Amino acid sequence: MQMVILMTGCSKDAQIKNLQEKKKANKYFYRLKTKIMADIEKVLEFIREGAEGVLDLKWGILSGADLIGANLMEANLIGADLRDANLTGTNLKGAILTGADLTGADLTGAILTGAILKGAILKGAILSRAYLKGAKLIGADLIGANLSGANLSRANLRGAVLTGAILKGAILKRAVLTGAILKGAILKGALLTKANLSRVSLIGANLMGANLIGANLSEANLTRANLSRVSLIGAILTRANLELVNLTGSDLTGVDLRETKGLIQI
Repeated sequence: MQMVILMTGCSKDAQIKNLQEKKKANKYFYRLKTKIMADIEKVLEFIREGAEGVLDLKWGILSGADLIGANLMEANLIGADLRDANLTGTNLKGAILTGADLTGADLTGAILTGAILKGAILKGAILSRAYLKGAKLIGADLIGANLSGANLSRANLRGAVLTGAILKGAILKRAVLTGAILKGAILKGALLTKANLSRVSLIGANLMGANLIGANLSEANLTRANLSRVSLIGAILTRANLELVNLTGSDLTGVDLRETKGLIQI
């Protein structure tokens, strides 16, 4: 008797068995997903009720969640999915958000003092007036993020990507931005006193009216950057690229420009 072989290379009985197993698996995963979502809803209810205690939400799926004013102090949010979540005024002091995805999230006025956001994704996130003093944002993706008026004093943004980010009026006093990318970023009126901006890329960035007193800009690329009316008193610009930089009305008292590169337009 000739055996009929299906396109899959399996016998008819084997295929039926596979289909049955697949259905069982689908039902299992559906129940698992339902349980996870139910658990997340319980967690959200727990948070909204203002219950105390450190939460473990590692790898949690919280995309689009309403967490306005929630207390997530020291919460474990490693790898959590917080895309488009509303975290306005949320307390995330000391929270661990390593590798978390906060794309498009609203963190207006959120408290992130000492929070760990290493490698976190914050593309297009709103962090206006957020408090990030001492936060660790090493290697974080902040492309197009809005950090207007945010406090990033002593924050570590080493290697972070802030292309096109808005940091108008932001406080970055003594912040570490070594090797960070701020191409086309807006830093009008930003406070960068004694900030470490060595090897940073500020190509085409707008720093008009910013305060860079005592800042370290050694080996920084400032090509086509707008530094008009900027205070650079005592700043370090060793081997910095100043090609086509606009320094109109800037205060360069105590700045040694002998080792800088490129043309200077004053």
